Amino acid sequence: MTVAVLPSMNEPAVCARPASSVRMPLIDSVKGIAALLIVLHHLAFYGPLSDVAYPLVPGALDWLSEYARMAVQAFLVIAGFGTARKLARLPLLGPRELGAELWSRYRRTGLPYLAALVLAIVCNEVARHWMEHPSISAPPTLPQVLAHATFLTHILGFEPLTAGVWYLAIDFQLLLLSLLLLALSQRLTAFGNPRPSRSTPRLFVALSGALAIWSLFWLNKLSRLDNYAVYFFATYFLGMLVGWARERTVSRKLVAVCLCVVGLALCWEFRPRLLVALATTVLLLAATQAEALREWRGNRYLSGLGRISYSLFLVHFPVCLVVNAWGSRHLSGSPHAALFGMLLAVVLSLVAAVIFHHAVEARCLPSRVRVPSVGVAVGARGV
Repeated sequence: MTVAVLPSMNEPAVCARPASSVRMPLIDSVKGIAALLIVLHHLAFYGPLSDVAYPLVPGALDWLSEYARMAVQAFLVIAGFGTARKLARLPLLGPRELGAELWSRYRRTGLPYLAALVLAIVCNEVARHWMEHPSISAPPTLPQVLAHATFLTHILGFEPLTAGVWYLAIDFQLLLLSLLLLALSQRLTAFGNPRPSRSTPRLFVALSGALAIWSLFWLNKLSRLDNYAVYFFATYFLGMLVGWARERTVSRKLVAVCLCVVGLALCWEFRPRLLVALATTVLLLAATQAEALREWRGNRYLSGLGRISYSLFLVHFPVCLVVNAWGSRHLSGSPHAALFGMLLAVVLSLVAAVIFHHAVEARCLPSRVRVPSVGVAVGARGV
């Protein structure tokens, strides 16, 4: 099964923290819209309900199938933003600190993912009773499950059991790469300095920028590298750049220069995914710099959807798979019935995401980052 993806969230909500760490409703709204686009992309891309409903809305289904997946670029930028803010608060990194940061990420994203993997395996078996379809995975093998648990599924060539496995692997690789670059920068900066600073080293910014340029103009054009972090590092770096600008680690002039470089890369070879990343970066920069946008409270439903977007990412594909399978028996008689089935899949995915968030995802967060719920349908709060 070949699946598209939705990214994970990097920035938890907390009860009380410095002003620089307060949640931004605009960013949550962007995540909510992007998450919903990914759900709709999967519904449009995979049948059989979308195949039956196609005559009713061919243009919309074509657009969702081809372009809605690019919403993942928005999540990559936002992930980079969260990582930059996180790294700015870390102590000098040694093996122990590096391991602790990786485990912290795995606890927050990997453990809920393992629970969702069990759900996906069960839903695959349920769907198999109603239909035969390429979107249904074969029963998993032990090596395949271990590859999923260690984010090595695509690198080792295993069939993914659900959507999003690829993105989680990329997200984890990007964090690891950033931590390694930071640790190297800290060591080189501290060389000969008995009292090194804990602030973000300028060398880290420079090394990250150099890798981003390499990715932007070369690595990102090599499709064989799309299972590796370096392919996406330029997009990730854009989010980090906004995070550094907010922390005043870099100047606004440097941010403007970097955005111009991305514009030149688009002129040199146009890539729609890069345009989405650039637009997200500009919006994120405005959200962090413009007072009106910082104070904008947004729409509670979109913001709430953004907060549960990781749970939605984890559970929507198994839910949609079962609805598609059931609908192949009961809703395939007319395009209108099939379209109703697709809308039903969206609603059930949202309900399942709210339940999964409260029952599983929230329990994998440290107690200090738990806050009261924010409504989405029946209420939600998230990472």
